[in-house]
Amino acid sequence: MRKEHVVIVGGSSGMGRALAAELVAQGSEVTVAGRSVERLAAVRRELGVQTVAMDLLVEEDIARLFATTGRIDHVVSTAADIRGAYQPIRAYDVNSARPAIGSKLLGPLLLAKHAAPALEPGGSIVFTSGIAAYRPGPGASLLAALNGALASLAAALAVELAPLRVNVVSPGWVDTPIWQDVAGDAAPATLAAMAARLPAGRIGRTQDIADAIIALLRNGFITGTVLHADGGHRLV
Repeated sequence: MRKEHVVIVGGSSGMGRALAAELVAQGSEVTVAGRSVERLAAVRRELGVQTVAMDLLVEEDIARLFATTGRIDHVVSTAADIRGAYQPIRAYDVNSARPAIGSKLLGPLLLAKHAAPALEPGGSIVFTSGIAAYRPGPGASLLAALNGALASLAAALAVELAPLRVNVVSPGWVDTPIWQDVAGDAAPATLAAMAARLPAGRIGRTQDIADAIIALLRNGFITGTVLHADGGHRLV
């Protein structure tokens, strides 16, 4: 019997890596795609997954990815390059935010374009958005818009690509290395302050998001939906 085959774009670190590790533990075949050759080598060595070096901003790379994988069951994208995304609107430089636009919206759209022909019947696509769409802060206008757009994209694709399923997981604040880029040395204090506010009483872990994604992969009756894994952040 053929193993379930899952492609994870952005799976060499953070939430994507936690997902890859969990799927491997469950017996799935996993292909991890990303830009960093070094991180790909590490995840290949440590988890025994297949890896493909690619850039989500380059359509030819996306097409090559699925030419490499053959038939697959699910595609998950946790990739996010938010460099330049946080800016005050009165001084916004859109050129510096193009990596965020590409990785959070255009990349997912092109993933769907090239993944759909490779997906087995009953397969699915899962994107990751984020709490900024529902609790935006100052300077997060573009990121809020991009994360919100993923919900609309998933709904539209769920109709167009049916019976393939398309869903979104929206994480809250999760303890990943990206916080070093966002908050620098203030990251620990920033995360601790949010943990004290959340109904769940803590910041998210990468395993929390991996579990939420797997729930969508496994439930064949969920499509066009956003699953919020945010510790109750939308409520406070």
